[in-house]
Amino acid sequence: MKAAVIQFPGSNCDRDMAVAISSITGAETLLVWHGDSSLPDGVDLIAIPGGFSYGDYLRSGAMAARSPIMQDVVAAANRGVPTLGVCNGFQILTEAGLLPGALMRNAGINFICRNVPLNVENNSTPFTSQYKKGEQVMFPVAHHDGNYFADDATLDMLENDGRIAFRYGEYVNGSARNIAGILNEKGNVLGMMPHPERMIETMHGGSDGRRLFEGLIAALA
Repeated sequence: MKAAVIQFPGSNCDRDMAVAISSITGAETLLVWHGDSSLPDGVDLIAIPGGFSYGDYLRSGAMAARSPIMQDVVAAANRGVPTLGVCNGFQILTEAGLLPGALMRNAGINFICRNVPLNVENNSTPFTSQYKKGEQVMFPVAHHDGNYFADDATLDMLENDGRIAFRYGEYVNGSARNIAGILNEKGNVLGMMPHPERMIETMHGGSDGRRLFEGLIAALA
């Protein structure tokens, strides 16, 4: 198994993501610079980490989505390669057109940094297979622009097609229908604002994020 973690100027969770993937899956995890034109050969998993790509100066994820490497990331995701975008990575996936909707400024205009409860809405995906549907887990969030927005038709589509992976178990940032993470139509692309890579060991305060990566092991075995 080989994984690629994409690095942008301003990424700050790239090492966390690489350590989580390597320590749990045993995968060879490569840090791939945004200016590269292609992914390494044989990549089985792509992760786009959190941070503040390009300082979020234009719009969160908007500039990163147009980096050279993203053309190959989009092509790989469309081929079915599992692709995980966390926090700023979720924003980049929406800006790149791999996921619908947009991430806006949090309601209340505050940066939110705390652990939040998440409800598992769909456990039939490579990312969620180790959870029980309806189970509540605890993940940390750390974002200023995590307020998920889409029009009603898109929200209804996500609901009806089972493409909401996680929903906040309490009011967090104003996200439509408390959406915390969504999937693409094929189910191989997951974007989520909470950070599973920060909750993989009991010393982190919990290990609920660990099972997300364990599900990927099972899917790629």
